[in-house]
Amino acid sequence: MGRRRRAVAEHDEDFTFVSPIVKYLLFIFNLIFWLIALVMVSIGVYARMTKHAEAALACLSVDPAMLLMIVGVLMFLLTFCGCVGSLRENICLLQTFCICLTVIFILQLTAGILGFIFSDKARDKVSEIINNAIVHYRDDIDLQNLIDFGQKEFNCCGGVTYTDWSHNMYFNCTPDNPSRERCSVPFSCCLISKDEAVINTMCGRSMQEKEYLKAGAFIHTNGCIDKLVNWIHSNLFLLGGIALGLAIPQLVGILLSQILINQIKDQIELQNYNQLHRSDPWN
Repeated sequence: MGRRRRAVAEHDEDFTFVSPIVKYLLFIFNLIFWLIALVMVSIGVYARMTKHAEAALACLSVDPAMLLMIVGVLMFLLTFCGCVGSLRENICLLQTFCICLTVIFILQLTAGILGFIFSDKARDKVSEIINNAIVHYRDDIDLQNLIDFGQKEFNCCGGVTYTDWSHNMYFNCTPDNPSRERCSVPFSCCLISKDEAVINTMCGRSMQEKEYLKAGAFIHTNGCIDKLVNWIHSNLFLLGGIALGLAIPQLVGILLSQILINQIKDQIELQNYNQLHRSDPWN
């Protein structure tokens, strides 16, 4: 009888509520995003060190390189708490990870709802960014390539219309502008035939001097803001899928961390119970 009770006691001490599957699944989950955070910080630092076009970045609300570094550092610290907390079964670190992830998810959800409710203000902000980008078009080659890509992709020119390019000092249409590109638009505004082997980069020359209908025979006259809004409306399912793809990993992290926290608490209660009932009168 004493041997049987001793075996039962040893079995109870070996039992654990903490599931190795949940524990290491959460660790691998955080490890993946920890490595992604390192890559983000590295790219941000490299871009910041090699990029010096402050005037071109003035058209944006925040420096993309700095944003990448800040997000990467926060993500690094958060996933570090998740990695160490899951391996060491540390409730404090796991709760920090879970709470921070929940707050981030709520902030993203709130931002999405506010963006939908105040869509007009969001449109005005996008218009401001595009107009500032037009002003700094020649200041940075990367910004220039980005604008050209956008105009080619959406078949548009300027913010609201093609004459918005007059806000740029090189394309300005005032009589006293000495630039050779006066009253022109970038070649990315041009109607390019698929049969053309060589692109005429001067196809937008003096197009701002032409009337809307006449210019429409050579370039895209509609602005990029309306085209962008139309694209968003026609790709709501795609954007919803992207938003869902960003939300699912966060929800999985919250769920796994909360499960592991509850399992660790149950394990602590079991250990305390075993400590209180360690003395066995049958031993």
